[in-house]
Amino acid sequence: MRPLRGIAYKVVSVIVFITMASLIKATSARVPSGEAVFFRSFFAMPVIVLWLGLRRELATGFGASNPMGHVWRGLVGTIAMGLGFAGLGYLPLPEVTAIGYTAPLLTVIFAAMFLGEQVRAFRVSCVALGLVGVLIVVWPRLSITTGDRIGQAEAFGAILVLGGAVFAALAQVFVRKLVMTEKTPAIVFYFSLTATILSLATLPFGWVMPTPKEAALLVGAGLLGGVGQIFLTSSYREADASLVAPFDYASMIFALAIGYFVFAEVPTVTMLIGAAVVVTAGCLIIWRERTLGIERAKQRKAMTP
Repeated sequence: MRPLRGIAYKVVSVIVFITMASLIKATSARVPSGEAVFFRSFFAMPVIVLWLGLRRELATGFGASNPMGHVWRGLVGTIAMGLGFAGLGYLPLPEVTAIGYTAPLLTVIFAAMFLGEQVRAFRVSCVALGLVGVLIVVWPRLSITTGDRIGQAEAFGAILVLGGAVFAALAQVFVRKLVMTEKTPAIVFYFSLTATILSLATLPFGWVMPTPKEAALLVGAGLLGGVGQIFLTSSYREADASLVAPFDYASMIFALAIGYFVFAEVPTVTMLIGAAVVVTAGCLIIWRERTLGIERAKQRKAMTP
């Protein structure tokens, strides 16, 4: 174990994934989210395959003991990605990031419902606190007046991102089941493959021919997605999950910076307060899992933001 290297890898993965999201956002005015999912997934695969080849883990990456498990994980994960990408076209990047923090909170609930994991009062309280923070973030978007088209569009965006968080939490539950029989490289590779195939089902619903600039941004998003996954997985090889997991929330810092300097998005005080509440709740849950000795490394490194 090399904790400092693990933390460094985690921070790099966070920066890469936020940059990837910003590239998707830059194309969202014209490119449908299903098409963006295709580029994100298809162009991540060569990066992942190259990495597996260099590590001599291709056999592990292509081996699947539970094919249908990968299909179901891919289905819910693809829906989560598509909804999240669609939401980027309606809301500022920091708000999408903050609402996305709902996913690990909901995972606690879904794991208790579907996996029979024991959830005591402390974690339930943390989840409730986090959901209050999410409500603080989204409430201004949901408080719309008749005839306010911009407000209605933003409310729709908030609903899309919240829906994406729900499906992302379900995807994490599927990953927790998959790691019992599957290796991490296989989970990562087959998600990209499944998402690529499933995204093609949206082709009849209005794909567009990207301009050269849009194509470059979309291909770049896919390549960055693969690179980010490598750094994410490597971070959990180098350090305990409980040590590096809190650095997920560094994404808010980079989202605020990119949102302000690239998209001229000025965060509201309400959004910042809500995000702080959600981050606090998430960190408390991670701390509690560490004190209880709950191991999440395998599940976390197999996730695909």
